[in-house]
Parts: sequence; structure tokens; C-alpha cells
Amino acid sequence: MTSNSTTTAAPSAPLIDVHAHFVTPDYVDTARAAGHRQPDGMAAWPTWSAAAHLELMDRWGVATSFLSVSSPGTHFGDDAAARHLSRRVNEAAAEVVRAHPGRFGHFAALPLPDVDGSLQELAYALDDLGSDGAAIETNAGGVYLGDERFAPLYAELDRRRAVVFVHPTSPPCYETVSLGRPRPMLEFIFDSARAAGDLVFSGMLTRFPGIEWIFTHGGGALPLLADRMELFRDPLFGEDPAGPTVPEQLSRLWFDMAGTPFPRQIPALDRAFGTGRLLYGSDYCWTPAAAATAQVASVDAAEQPVGDTWRALTTRNAGRLLPRLRAGGGNAPDTE
Repeated sequence: MTSNSTTTAAPSAPLIDVHAHFVTPDYVDTARAAGHRQPDGMAAWPTWSAAAHLELMDRWGVATSFLSVSSPGTHFGDDAAARHLSRRVNEAAAEVVRAHPGRFGHFAALPLPDVDGSLQELAYALDDLGSDGAAIETNAGGVYLGDERFAPLYAELDRRRAVVFVHPTSPPCYETVSLGRPRPMLEFIFDSARAAGDLVFSGMLTRFPGIEWIFTHGGGALPLLADRMELFRDPLFGEDPAGPTVPEQLSRLWFDMAGTPFPRQIPALDRAFGTGRLLYGSDYCWTPAAAATAQVASVDAAEQPVGDTWRALTTRNAGRLLPRLRAGGGNAPDTE
């Protein structure tokens, strides 16, 4: 295991937050009108402003936050409306990025399961708005990520070697399995594992190797399920035993540490996949400021990697992944 030193991270070491959210009044009003008054079973919608977010980033020691729209996404049943809403939130995020150089990035919302609309929005977001990648959900109206209908989108993402931030959402039939509890507590964790497993067993991960997938919350349940998935791989799917194993394929994903990273979540991820693709994530503004503050404190107080810190490690990893940081746009401070 990587973390066997008791050194505490230096508070001055910067963080790059790849899992940060924003909402606009227009987006919230549209989602509420579509029936999402208690999104994913949560009591209420959060509020967000760039000024409040920047104040918290300075308090936490976050150099740059990459904004995305969280669950329930932008598709509420009508393709045309979803295309318009995706465009509005992406342009709003691009304005924030331009207004605060070096402090924010943006993963563009796509109106899945509308593949044609998603291809159009992807091109506009990456080529015109300068977005840093795309944000999608673990399922789109019950359609999971390994579905062949998504292959044209993946082909374009693969061609661009794009970053794809995968955020969990409520699974189909959540009314039965969530037992009336907020879906982010348990269902999000399992839906991340379900979506990643679907990418593996559909062959999408090996078919489109140029896509850089980010999965949230330490991969959800994946660290505990990877070996079990491998056990079932050959007898159920008849795959080439000489091909990459499930743990090998999952090790190519990137993972953020949003949620409750310590004392158990990240050590389990480390044992399963290592920390070479581990990123920092706050989950603000859906995670309230007080809880996000406590999460940052837990990262700094945790047992640190040998000869390193979680802050420096995750920031270096983000610098390898994200073009905005590699381009030296003021986002990735030197942590060496």
C-alpha cells in the first residue's frame, strides 16, 4: 500500500479540484419544472456563485476547480429542450472561466441519450467555448454507458483523446432499491460501479482507448468488485483469457476522492488500482461548504503517501491529465 507514512500534508500545497459543480437559476428552474423538485431524493437544490466558490477555494488551498453540471443532468425527456439547456449551462460556465483566468475549468454538459445532439454540443464546447472535456452521467434515462448507441459519440471522444467526467445519477427503478433514502448515499456508489462494469464488458474501454475517463468517489464500489468481475469475465462473456483483465482495464480509469476519502475509501482504492491516476474532488456545491471543509481537513490529516502528500500527488496527476494545466495557463502550480 502506498500510504504508510504519518507525515501530514503541507497546507500550502495546492489542490486541483476536478469534481466541482455549479448551478444557474435558469437550470434549477428548468429542472424543477421537469419534476426534479427534490433532485435524487435530496431535500433541496444548492445555490452557487463564483464569488462564494472562490472564497472557499482560497480557504481550502484549491488552485483551480473544474466545473460541471451534476445529476440530474440536462435531459429531462425532450431532445430539443435538452440541447438548448446544455448550450445555456455550457455558455454560462465558459463565462465564469473567462472571468476568472486560471481559477476555473469546465467539463461540458451533453444532452445524452441524444447522441446527435451530444456530438454537436461536444464540438461547440471544445472548439468554440474551450471546455476541458465532457461530463456525462452513469446512465442516461436508464441507458448505460456500454450501449452501442453511444459508439458514435465515443468514436469522436476517442479521436480527440478527450477527458470524460462520469458523474453518478439515480439508477432505473430507484424507487424500489433506494427505500426512500437519498440516492447519493448508496445508489450513486453502486451506479458508478455498474457503469464502469458496463464499459468493461461491452468492450468500450478497449475499443476506444483514447478516452480519458474520470470516475468519482474513489470508483464507488469498484475496488471491492474488480476481482469478482474478473472471476465472471471468461465463463459469462467468452473473452480472450490473454486479453486485459478487469482490474487491468479499470486501472486505466482516473478516480477522484470526493466524498469520504479517509480513513477507508482511498486506502481501498490504492490497494486495488494504485494512486497513479488519483485526483482530488470536493463535490462542492452539492456537498455543502462545511462538509467540503471537513473533507479537505481529512485529506490533510490522513496518513500520507511515502515521501509525498495527497495534495501534491493529486495535483501532479491532474497536470498529466488536463490540457489546460499542461498548457501552463496558471492552473497547475509547481508542487515539486
